[in-house]
Amino acid sequence: MAPSSCFVALFTLSCTLLLLMGCSDAQLSPDFYSKSCPDAFTGVKSQVESAVSKEPGIGASLLRLFFHDCFVNGCDGSVLLDDTPTFTGEKNAAPNRNSARGFEVIDDVKSAVEKVCPGVVSCADLLAITARDSVVLLGGPSWSVKLGRRDARTASQAAANSSLPSPASNLTDLISSFESAGLSTTDLVALSGSHSIGQAKCANFRARIYNETDLDRSFGEIRRKNCPSSAGPGDNNLAPLDLQSPVAFDNTYYTNLLQFKGLLHSDQQLFSGGSTDSLVRTYASSPSTFSSDFAAAMIKMGDILPLTGSDGEVRKNCRKIN
Repeated sequence: MAPSSCFVALFTLSCTLLLLMGCSDAQLSPDFYSKSCPDAFTGVKSQVESAVSKEPGIGASLLRLFFHDCFVNGCDGSVLLDDTPTFTGEKNAAPNRNSARGFEVIDDVKSAVEKVCPGVVSCADLLAITARDSVVLLGGPSWSVKLGRRDARTASQAAANSSLPSPASNLTDLISSFESAGLSTTDLVALSGSHSIGQAKCANFRARIYNETDLDRSFGEIRRKNCPSSAGPGDNNLAPLDLQSPVAFDNTYYTNLLQFKGLLHSDQQLFSGGSTDSLVRTYASSPSTFSSDFAAAMIKMGDILPLTGSDGEVRKNCRKIN
């Protein structure tokens, strides 16, 4: 083979390998809908604003939906699919059952966007945008959302049960879980700041407030008032993850940890004499550093295994495949 022909062949092979390894990231862009649906962001924002104004807590739920989507086989909208007699989705997986919510808001968002640009914007991308808008509306940072994901035609209840970090996880388990998703320890600590908003059920923090010693005494007393020591009717009683500012996205989550007021075992594990202590101190003392790292981690999480190009589909209804 002539040298020039050899070069062309090698160049072509190299390009093919690069495409195979990196085409998903390359196809995600903040400008993905700039021509096909330039008003997509406006449609999403108006619906999220309406929902959050009626119930500020729904913002935390919308942010959580994006987490629970991305950590289970990638950011592909699979968490939105309803169960049917012939299809098992992820909504009834243990971490989601009677806990994941905000699906009606996504329905409204999808309906609004479909009126402007039918069949263009994926449900997976709508989850990414609503998560960002929810954080901003509750006082948190903004970031440029990369778009171009397509929707899965499948879901995995088993993966949802095994891939999502548990409230009972220790630090080693948390680091491992995030590493499996391609996220660093810094991403773990920054993204955990999402617990600056939202609530948790008594069943998920009972063991911490009754059995653990790295717990502020007065904080424990407050939480035990609405969370009985034994399983039963009180299991679903709710408590704010951040006692100080439960519907404001800020860095008080980290100051709580410094004071041993983390509600979940997995929260307090970030400040428990381990490798993440210094980062918790940094975020507690520097809101700007937390905001910057959180935004960067959200962008990175949004890159987890997206379906792009001709993979998947753009659902007409986020609850079911086309």
